[in-house]
Amino acid sequence: MTTALLSPKFQIVIPKEIRKSLNLQPGQRLQFKEVNGKIEVRPLLTGQQLIGFLKDKTPLEFEREPDREF
Repeated sequence: MTTALLSPKFQIVIPKEIRKSLNLQPGQRLQFKEVNGKIEVRPLLTGQQLIGFLKDKTPLEFEREPDREF
């Protein structure tokens, strides 16, 4: 487990190995959420990072409802 120090301005530095493994970039936005007394941090993905996100995934199977006439 890696630790970080909370500064007097309530700032932290994300450890290098975590930045590299998640491919975090300077200026990237992060989402913070409190979950059962713990802090969950998630990177918000940009449109560029989402390109090809579902590539090579199995298509979602669904059935359409019949068209209704009003």
